Amino acid sequence: MQNTDDTIVYRLGATCGLDEVEEGKIYLGWVQGFAPFGVFVQLNDRVKGLVHKTNVKMKHTERDPIIVHVLQVRSNGNIDLEEVTPIVYQTENVIKKMPSVLLGDIGKRVGKTVMIKGEVAQIKQTSGPTIFTIVDESGTANAAAFIEAGVRAYPEIELGDIVAVTGEVMQRNNQLQIEVESMIVLMPEEAAVVRERIEAALDKRAEPREIQFLVESEVLEALRPQMRKVAKEIRKAVFSSRPIVLRHHADADGICAAVAIEQAVTALLRESGADFDAEYFLFKRAPSKAPFYEIEDITRDLDFALKDSVRYGQKMPLILLMDNGSTEEDMPSLKMTRIYDLPVMVVDHHHPDEVVDDYLIAHVNPYHVGGDYGITAGMLGTEIARMVNPAIESQIRHLPAVAGVGDRSEAPERARYLAVAAPEYSEDDCRDIALALDYEQFWLRFGDGREIIKDILNLSGNPERHERLVDLLVEEANRAIEEQVEAIMPHVERRVLENGARLFMLDVELFAHRFTFPPPGKTSGEVHDRLVRAYAGEPIVTIGYGPDFAVLRSRGVMMNIPQMVRELRDEIAGAGVSGGGHLVVGSIKFVEGMRDVVLENLIKKIGKAPI
Repeated sequence: MQNTDDTIVYRLGATCGLDEVEEGKIYLGWVQGFAPFGVFVQLNDRVKGLVHKTNVKMKHTERDPIIVHVLQVRSNGNIDLEEVTPIVYQTENVIKKMPSVLLGDIGKRVGKTVMIKGEVAQIKQTSGPTIFTIVDESGTANAAAFIEAGVRAYPEIELGDIVAVTGEVMQRNNQLQIEVESMIVLMPEEAAVVRERIEAALDKRAEPREIQFLVESEVLEALRPQMRKVAKEIRKAVFSSRPIVLRHHADADGICAAVAIEQAVTALLRESGADFDAEYFLFKRAPSKAPFYEIEDITRDLDFALKDSVRYGQKMPLILLMDNGSTEEDMPSLKMTRIYDLPVMVVDHHHPDEVVDDYLIAHVNPYHVGGDYGITAGMLGTEIARMVNPAIESQIRHLPAVAGVGDRSEAPERARYLAVAAPEYSEDDCRDIALALDYEQFWLRFGDGREIIKDILNLSGNPERHERLVDLLVEEANRAIEEQVEAIMPHVERRVLENGARLFMLDVELFAHRFTFPPPGKTSGEVHDRLVRAYAGEPIVTIGYGPDFAVLRSRGVMMNIPQMVRELRDEIAGAGVSGGGHLVVGSIKFVEGMRDVVLENLIKKIGKAPI
């Protein structure tokens, strides 16, 4: 035969039989044994032929690879071969001629051999078999391939390949699994057809349900398209076995937003046919101490994601930022996500900076539609979670009320969500739950405390434990707050500003307990609330400051803290000013040596703000 680069050498799949062998074609096999009249060649474990000694071109030993031309397939099943030695050739895999089935239907075929065509979404090497997670247009399933303990099976198969998997459907630990007999990468043309079919079906499957919001809200209705987009991307990630990393601000509002999504996603993962523990390695919720996506956060997330990609063959994750992610302070981290091609979405109610949108695939923020921070992240997150998985609504319908009370929302939606939570949860109940969340998260530091947080939010199915835990945490939190407030109130500085507003300043570094609850921001908030009650109806601004930071709260003074921060950064050289937040609640950082200059200039700007 001629040696040309058009020569195609076929490789029989493990399940192929005589029916898949065609006269005139060239196959790759291995030497099985020798006889006086020729060489026996295995085309796979099931199919064997003979190269007559007159057609042997080279000397061989057992198990040598050999390329053969099929001269004849006899009626008795014998195959006549001749050895060929093409210098340049292409290989194509041959799969058994059997109809493929959908993963969604394999439950009806336990104990039977099936062929599945789908995308490799994960490759996990265990101490035993190699586990391939396969996704098609109908669902997800694991395919277990075994060579020997701890040895990677089918090393030529890579993440994202479109493959044909043949094997027996088995029930393992109450989960369906395919015991692989053969697995091949489909040729580009067929792979493209399968991939297009999967993507089209996935896009349709991921479309969120049309739901009515729990409350009437013009702002929510205006945000519905972006909220649906976020919900769709979450569902698509679940159905394609893409990990989700959810970063959220470590306060009651951020926790409620994130836990609502967590409940929706974990339930959906359990329903989708993924591994029994998929909710722990395909979904990660992580609190952020700052109300923005810090470099420390993205570094941790990338470290885990890259390790999981190498160790477990996982895709790089979808990043969802809640109650943070929408300001200039997020930019360094967002730029890192672009380097690693990580898709990022934001659900936030901080005053947004347009520059972040270039790095996001979706952004839900009430300011985009004329709303403000009163529509909290917890409200937005709960409604998005209902779009992701409506089945969990009864579990999470009280979370917007907890978030609204905890974040001191003054929007009309707050009262409406409280009405939804009642009578099971009163406003005082919601306030206690929010305080318990803040207190417990302080001690959790960077941990998510998944099960503890679920107990606090009464999501564990143990209402008695929920009540006892919240009561204890509230008692401890209030005791700590009272001690802190008593210590600092005698040291509060008082001024009346140019615009008539009362300014109260407290040094939370010198006159408050350090490294304990409440932290500086909450300490300032508690003092602010007491001063608002003491001077009811008057415009009040409270500044809690330390060596290199300040936290601000306002009642009745129309500030724009993000704008003030930008102006101070431009006006005061060498101060290292940064920060942001809501319009009337926020924080600012600076270098310690420039504290007095920064604070005095900040106070001047507050004194010019309208009341």
